[in-house]
Amino acid sequence: MPDAIVPTASGAARLRVRVRGTVQGVGFRPFVWRLATGLGLDGWVRNDAEGVLAEVQGAPGALDEFLRRVAGEAPPLARVAAVEARDCLPQDARGFAIVASAGGAAGTGIPADTATCPDCLEELFSRRDRRHRYAFTNCTHCGPRFTIARAIPYDRPATTMAGFAMCPACAREYADPADRRFHAQPNACPDCGPALALLDAAGRALDEGDVVAAALRRLAAGGIVALKGLGGFHLACDARNGAAVARLRAAKQREAKPFAVMAAGAASLAPYAAVDAPARALLASRERPIVLLPKRAGCDEAFPGVAPGVADLGAMLPATPLQWLLFHQAAGSPEGTAWAEAPQALLLVMTSANPGGEPLVAGNDEAVRRLAGIADALVAHDRDIAVRCDDSLVRATAAGPAFVRRARGYTPAPIALPRAGRRVLATGAWLKNTACVTRGAEAFLTPHVGDLDNAATCEALEGAVAHLLAILEVEPEACAHDLHPDFHSSALAARLAAERGIPAVAVQHHHAHVAAVCAEHGHAGPVLGLALDGVGLGTDGAAWGGELLRVDGARFSRLGHFSPLALPGGDRAAREPWRMAAAALHALGRGDEIARRFPRRGADTVARMLAQSVRSPLTTSAGRWFDAAAALLGVREASDFEGQAAMQLEALAAAHGPVAPDAGLWGLAPGGTLELLALADRLADTRDPGFGAALFHATLVQALAAWAGEAARREGLATVALGGGCFVNAILSTGLAGELRRAGLTVLEARAAPANDGGIALGQAWVAMQRES
Repeated sequence: MPDAIVPTASGAARLRVRVRGTVQGVGFRPFVWRLATGLGLDGWVRNDAEGVLAEVQGAPGALDEFLRRVAGEAPPLARVAAVEARDCLPQDARGFAIVASAGGAAGTGIPADTATCPDCLEELFSRRDRRHRYAFTNCTHCGPRFTIARAIPYDRPATTMAGFAMCPACAREYADPADRRFHAQPNACPDCGPALALLDAAGRALDEGDVVAAALRRLAAGGIVALKGLGGFHLACDARNGAAVARLRAAKQREAKPFAVMAAGAASLAPYAAVDAPARALLASRERPIVLLPKRAGCDEAFPGVAPGVADLGAMLPATPLQWLLFHQAAGSPEGTAWAEAPQALLLVMTSANPGGEPLVAGNDEAVRRLAGIADALVAHDRDIAVRCDDSLVRATAAGPAFVRRARGYTPAPIALPRAGRRVLATGAWLKNTACVTRGAEAFLTPHVGDLDNAATCEALEGAVAHLLAILEVEPEACAHDLHPDFHSSALAARLAAERGIPAVAVQHHHAHVAAVCAEHGHAGPVLGLALDGVGLGTDGAAWGGELLRVDGARFSRLGHFSPLALPGGDRAAREPWRMAAAALHALGRGDEIARRFPRRGADTVARMLAQSVRSPLTTSAGRWFDAAAALLGVREASDFEGQAAMQLEALAAAHGPVAPDAGLWGLAPGGTLELLALADRLADTRDPGFGAALFHATLVQALAAWAGEAARREGLATVALGGGCFVNAILSTGLAGELRRAGLTVLEARAAPANDGGIALGQAWVAMQRES
């Protein structure tokens, strides 16, 4: 900003003002117009590739007021990163105008999709409004953004709304700077905008009157309905109908992984789950994530088969007009919005339409093809989805959301980095894949892509990368990837690097986990890193996963690790926790118990493999210790989905309540090894699974705190970064962070990106930015 605004002889001065950040598609230009005209300023404002540019002219005091308020009173969806001002020559023109957008090299961003705002809800439910019950109602403050954008600047011709010409009434709103819909790119109404269509399972259009009412009738009768949302289709059924839930599980081939539910409001959830103030705020936030809520007694009985065996119920509130209209119809179509604050009987399973773990279904024809045999009917529409974007999944904490999955509502909001560096594309890991692109001192994550275990998801990753590079207009100077050469993400990075003639940078998995946490917290110095997850390739070629690291930017050293356990059968042991229990029993000299404890599972063969060290590589994985504990306690012998045993172990510990840790069940061995065999020995003889689960968590927290504390003192470090999928476990993460803080250490936890592999691309990118090519 100029040190002082210098007026001309007439008393007027003129400033050129650059506003950077997420300032397009959020009502920033009309906000500037209203602010400037209210202060009696002349000039203009426009969008360009760097953000918003304005020239304002008037009395110095009014210009000072403008600069103060342009950031402090920005529209709710805006994120102002910087306001820069410089003097320029006054002009004779009078009045203030919004002028046409300009192109250029991109330096701005497209905002995330946001939930329907209160003003639009009032219109949606008002019989007097021309948008009454219109399923595509939106304005400058809400609705689709990222998922309809094909390019920047974010203007209607560069979105999937380009084919919908506005009617005169919508055009007047769009052109009026004083209107809430001024330059709202998805602006539409029933006369000119997208429309719903009800299709049968074969894709034939059905004429049953009101589409929402017809869909609700099917849901009430136990049907499964596919609903086109912002970033893809959902599959919905009545959450109280156990037969419908079971049929959905069978059709989707999702035997036990929890489903999320959707309710009209927090009051509808309160009888079944604990909704504290942070959770309530997240549920009602404009991002509308799925929020993990601790179950109350009777939750599983009320919603049979929805979230079996886990401690939390994933729940969300409606994010789109279509979703709102289902609950409004079920409530009797009342006037106004007050009805949503009262408990409503309707609760719906609302799960991503991604059959077989493949990418989210996004297109209408694709939905008919891929959802055949799953959905009884489809509610589609004719507004295309430019990019798939799944629901975000979070846990509420006092410090804000802790991500399990970062996608709709948050993507592509940038994550601030400690400093600028070379432009990097990072392609992530194998599981829970996301990619990351850096530009200046910001990092941008793609929406959640998924596990790269099928060709369709691998193609989806390539599409997500291409879309993110296009909308950011970034040409990377390096590609970063996991150390494992066989991941599709690693191969993609190598290919893109070769095509562009730029370096491909391999980043060790657990180094990247810790680096991701450091990046989001702006921590550029050395740090003690505790990386706990299922598996990642180590620099020695072994399977790591319980790692104590010293991380200093692009460099790291391994200070210690969990005591190794064998993986009988290799990767198969990650899917069958009983094999990890067998490995622990073998290590304890109790191998003769394996066959008795785990009959009819080829236990004799596994016992021989362990005894002969055949097909039993060693791993330091923390996740496999959770598996071993679960199987030793009889909680879970085989997993239907990744992390199931650990989730059920956590649920049992939470239900039992805290127990005292036992310091005699762990030890610190020479070389920095954390020894846990004594804990496994105790669990093998524990008959109460709830007590055993609580003891495992409490003792592990105590052991980790002592392990990290001793290393911090030895290394002269005062900051600990916690990364890796094990920290999705609330008992572990909350307990360990508390112990470390009580020991006087500063603790950095993953908040802007998931602690699991969904955030690892951020760490890869940050390491590659700092590593010389």
